[in-house]
Amino acid sequence: MSRLPVSKTPKCLVGGSFIRSESGRVYPIASPSGEFLCNIPLCTRKDVRNAVEAAAKAGPAWIKRSAYNRGQILYRLAEMLESRSEELAGSISTTTGDHPAARREIDAAIDRAVHYAGWTDKFEALLGSVNPVASPHFNFTVTEPMGIVGILAPEEAPLLGLLSMVLPAITAGNTVVALASKAHPLPAILLGEIITVSDLPAGVVNLLTGSRADMVETFATHEHIRALHATATRTERTSIDQGASTNLKRTALLPGESPRDWFNNGAAGLDEIRQFLEFKTVWHPIAS
Repeated sequence: MSRLPVSKTPKCLVGGSFIRSESGRVYPIASPSGEFLCNIPLCTRKDVRNAVEAAAKAGPAWIKRSAYNRGQILYRLAEMLESRSEELAGSISTTTGDHPAARREIDAAIDRAVHYAGWTDKFEALLGSVNPVASPHFNFTVTEPMGIVGILAPEEAPLLGLLSMVLPAITAGNTVVALASKAHPLPAILLGEIITVSDLPAGVVNLLTGSRADMVETFATHEHIRALHATATRTERTSIDQGASTNLKRTALLPGESPRDWFNNGAAGLDEIRQFLEFKTVWHPIAS
């Protein structure tokens, strides 16, 4: 007697746990040929708020980690991505139909994780400074993470684009609530599984799926989300600017109408980390 295979039920990652949407709603995704693949959680504003709570709980411990230790953790994440690279490539090509392109994207995503693992203990030396002042003081500028960063990932390059936005934020010591690509959510679902078996602490990265229209306003207006990195259409940018102005949220918006080249080296580096840091200047008197 033949047996029916056990199909995976895709779930989101919040606070280190796999969740269905708070509402219980889902939406179907299909292969390029139109074959039904699975139902994806259709998250709501309540899910965003729950994810923010999880990120807030994880934040203090993540900030206290040494820069060197954060680098070790991100390198371990790259190791885990490498070990499941074929599965990740399959999660992209299942909905795009282009396995060679998916394989190239996975290789670039792994390299990007290694790239940011190397930045964790270096950006402070480049962005901090000792400032000359005309008084008997030491005056120096240091960096601090902002707190919780919201991410609205692009539809294209569903894994590379997502990681390219998440990694600089957590490299800087922030925690993240991210909304994955709606059309190609499977790589984000699998990334959540990989994160839970890596050394990344629960709640540092929280991954949601669903409709941007349902959640953009909450990302923009939530007072505990201190920065928002998003690919956004003109309409979404207007909504984000209006919502962010109510709580002085920092925004870094990329045009949603013209896809970014996520493979370009300009999509990674020190400037990406700088966006999610605050700069504090300290004055210390010099004994005469």
